[in-house]
Amino acid sequence: MKIEGIIFDWAGTTVDFGCMAPVRAFMDSFAANGVTVTEEETRKPMGMLKRDHIRTMLSMDRIGEAWKDANGSAWAEEDVEKVYSHFEPELLSTLANYSKVKPGVIETVAKLRAMGLAIGSTTGYTDVMMDIVVKAAADQGYEPDCWFSPDSTDGKGRPYPYMIFKNMMKLGLSDVRCVVKVGDTVSDIREGKAAGVWSVGIIDGSSVMGLNEDQFNALSEEEKTQKRQDVRAVFEGAGADYVIQNITELPAVVEAIQHR
Repeated sequence: MKIEGIIFDWAGTTVDFGCMAPVRAFMDSFAANGVTVTEEETRKPMGMLKRDHIRTMLSMDRIGEAWKDANGSAWAEEDVEKVYSHFEPELLSTLANYSKVKPGVIETVAKLRAMGLAIGSTTGYTDVMMDIVVKAAADQGYEPDCWFSPDSTDGKGRPYPYMIFKNMMKLGLSDVRCVVKVGDTVSDIREGKAAGVWSVGIIDGSSVMGLNEDQFNALSEEEKTQKRQDVRAVFEGAGADYVIQNITELPAVVEAIQHR
């Protein structure tokens, strides 16, 4: 069976090395409501629809207790909107600064297209956020054939499979076994598994690693090796079919799948 299409995530996978844009916005939005959250806590739900991300963070035991202490009562659904009302404008104001295309993306996508593959994409961003990211990426030479946010699936983002199915319909992909989903978060892996497609985790520049490009390049080779091993374990634990160090390894994965 021949692979027909690749469906990429955006932040942390094809743009925004380290998936840095949402992290500070989430942390500042909780701080504005009297709750200090850590970067580790913030990154755990990464890749989800942003309201679902906030809801998941509020459901964490420590954050839930901190919210109660700061606000006088346990969090409720309206508090999700309260945090989001800070989050969205803050993210929109900085998003263009965090839309740099990651190393190797443009060359690898060209190689995949030369192999006859369609290029789709899914995201945890909303359409309004994506308008900024898509334009910035296109200006740098990266432009997938299509993209879908949770806005196109009635708010059912990752780990639901529906954005992948939207891509498959748009691109005319014939079978889930002919599709590869590539992402940098556990939510990405789960999205791919839920859809029944091949699910690939990408290590360098991922949200799971949580380092920007300068921080990553400052690591020693021994530190890089350890970080990569740690991220690989997370993706494999989530059920990834393949885990790659960076995007340039993806064409070889496609060939390996086709030889199975």
